[in-house]
Amino acid sequence: MQLVPTQSEVLGLLRKTGALRTGHFVYPTGLHSDMYLQVPIAMRHYQDAKLLSRALRRKGRAHSDLRAMSPNLSIVAPATGGFPVAFGVCEALQAKQVYWAESNEPGGPLTFRPHLHPQPGEKVLLVDDILRTGKKLTELRKLIESYGATVVALAVIVYQPNPETPSFGDLPFYYLVELDAMYYADADAAEASQRIQGEPEKVWI
Repeated sequence: MQLVPTQSEVLGLLRKTGALRTGHFVYPTGLHSDMYLQVPIAMRHYQDAKLLSRALRRKGRAHSDLRAMSPNLSIVAPATGGFPVAFGVCEALQAKQVYWAESNEPGGPLTFRPHLHPQPGEKVLLVDDILRTGKKLTELRKLIESYGATVVALAVIVYQPNPETPSFGDLPFYYLVELDAMYYADADAAEASQRIQGEPEKVWI
């Protein structure tokens, strides 16, 4: 496998580990899809996690400004899916520190723990395992900036946009693979059942 694996190599790893499945899945948003992905399943083995994290680091280090600020860079992720990516990228980049934001209750706002939050002027690399709806990463970026810190780039293992995924503008954005999944609204469930084989399986994001 190359230093920066190709999209087909990353997809092969995700399928081999069982992280990427095909079928008929229904997300909590009501959208139907032909793919379901849980990146932490691929990250549970050290060698696979190291390979993906180092590949993502190499993507980011192509950005000279990001490479120069690595020793003072903070890696921040939403809990809990972003944990393995954050620690892997921090080790690969030899960045300063890792911390995270979490919800105190299901569906609640993201918050930082006491004494574990950005400082004014701090440079942050925002990471997660997957960018799908973009809601958590958008919320986390706003939270980080409310402390006076700056998000300098965004990095995820997998980019799986749906029709509602927001744009992050000119923020440098790095990912290893883009998944082009089919999505259908609840109102089109009958059509989805015909086009996506099998009985729908409810999944969580």
